[in-house]
Amino acid sequence: MIIHTPTTEAQACAVVKSVVASGIPLAIRGGGTRSGLGRPSQAASTLSSAGLTGITLYEPAEMVIGARAGTPLSLVQETLAERGQMLPFEPMDHRALLGTQGEPTIGAVAAGNISGPRRINAGAARDSLIGIRLINGRGEAIKSGGRVMKNVTGLDLVKLVAGSFGTLGFLTEVIFRVLPKPERVVTLVWRGLADEAAVGLLSTALGSPFEPFAAAHLPAGIGTGEARTLLRLENFSASIDYRAAELAALLAAHGAPELLEGAVSEALWRDVRDAGFFADTQEAVWRLSLAPTNGPRATAAIANALPQARWFYDWGGGLVWLAVPDADDAGAAAIRAAIRPLGGHATLVRAPDAIRASVLVFEPMPEPLLRVTAGIKTSFDPAGIFEPGRMYAGI
Repeated sequence: MIIHTPTTEAQACAVVKSVVASGIPLAIRGGGTRSGLGRPSQAASTLSSAGLTGITLYEPAEMVIGARAGTPLSLVQETLAERGQMLPFEPMDHRALLGTQGEPTIGAVAAGNISGPRRINAGAARDSLIGIRLINGRGEAIKSGGRVMKNVTGLDLVKLVAGSFGTLGFLTEVIFRVLPKPERVVTLVWRGLADEAAVGLLSTALGSPFEPFAAAHLPAGIGTGEARTLLRLENFSASIDYRAAELAALLAAHGAPELLEGAVSEALWRDVRDAGFFADTQEAVWRLSLAPTNGPRATAAIANALPQARWFYDWGGGLVWLAVPDADDAGAAAIRAAIRPLGGHATLVRAPDAIRASVLVFEPMPEPLLRVTAGIKTSFDPAGIFEPGRMYAGI
């Protein structure tokens, strides 16, 4: 396979124009750590952002940072940490789950809308993404958004491109809003709760004025033999002490919580963020998005059809990570039948190529919405050279 590695935006534009002329479809690659997401690649060559690196903008007082798309995510995070700041949305690292190597890039975070447990409080990656530079399927460089929050005007292509997995164009630069790092982080842990009671606890806490920044439930068998229900508090130490005490009183019917801090707490949330509980297995892995109180109903219905299923909850119960045997359709029919009446949707995150090629990896769309999606793809990429079929067959 041919790999194009431009070092300037102009070179990337030239590559795209040459590919359009030859009709050879392109896979879009950052660090290669998320190459297993979506349907298997149908491209004959690759356009890599590996040559487009470096911080292009950092204004700590304005709380914005910009970088070329191939810049390692770790460099962005280290640069922010030096000034006591961070990306608000806690991006997931897929390497352990997908068994990939390399370094996650900041462009891929934007392209995949990659978020973690803080999304329940701080929003998704797209909510912090305020500016992009993108090469469309005509080989044209497009700028959308601004370099500071007050300058963000015009048609919001930024939010459209976030989560498009490279199907609309090739990102060359991204700009994110950032936030201060908290002084202290504490995790409250309740043990032994059933799923429905745990999600009820999380819902009560998230509806309170005491501002949990992350909320998860790990049923028995996920990490340990005992169920654990987690709330994470962040901020100044005095604020945490007050909020922890108030939450313990509010949720006293569920027992007294244990407090975790430091490396133990960080490791636990890293496993939640990265679905690390499923990292070293041969199971297929799904992400289910539902109304939080519908999560336990969905998993109960799935367990009836797929007795070997395992799961845990993030985002207060609104995100369910689900592991099932990686045979046949990886449980696709049973999973979608279980969540359809509940208004949720399912995405297949990990499975062998043959399964990802034969089932709908992303949630099926109604025909009118599918036509709109195809139209948007055509407007950005008339020749269909960017990641054809990555999200939906024929698009």
